[in-house]
Amino acid sequence: MVTQTLKEMLISAEAIKFGDFTLASGKKSSVYIDIKKAITNPEILKKIASEVIDIENNFDAVAGVAVGAVPLAVSVSLACGKPYIIIRKEQKGHGLASLFIGEVSGKKILLVEDVTTSGGSAIFGIEQIRNAGGIIENVISVVDRNEGATETMNKMGINLVPLVRMEELIQN
Repeated sequence: MVTQTLKEMLISAEAIKFGDFTLASGKKSSVYIDIKKAITNPEILKKIASEVIDIENNFDAVAGVAVGAVPLAVSVSLACGKPYIIIRKEQKGHGLASLFIGEVSGKKILLVEDVTTSGGSAIFGIEQIRNAGGIIENVISVVDRNEGATETMNKMGINLVPLVRMEELIQN
């Protein structure tokens, strides 16, 4: 049996949509990458976790910004046996009122993302991790749209590694 590549799995899961879309960054696009739909498939989620660990395994915990990156962080955590951290988009007004579920301070954190465009969600995660005393050098994105995230993160001292680039998904 031939193992499908992640690219093939994303295409077969119909994670690429064509039309008129407004992205989270506010940009308009004729292509939408629906990783959230794709990662409801456990085989795709396992493949992503395996590829992430093949690229980077020198971290204390893996983190994801809610909601899209949380399943990714959980799957990587299960695959490598290291803790995961959920980064909320805003502090709760009750309970511990923390932006984090999990321990960050003093730990080397790997941030995972579903799709990067300008990098807004990842940048938020990076800033929160650093503000909480965590150490972060790498972000792994399932798909990078090549629209500025790499350059922006490089300026922050962060290495962005995409598993797949958008142009690879839309080539025939």
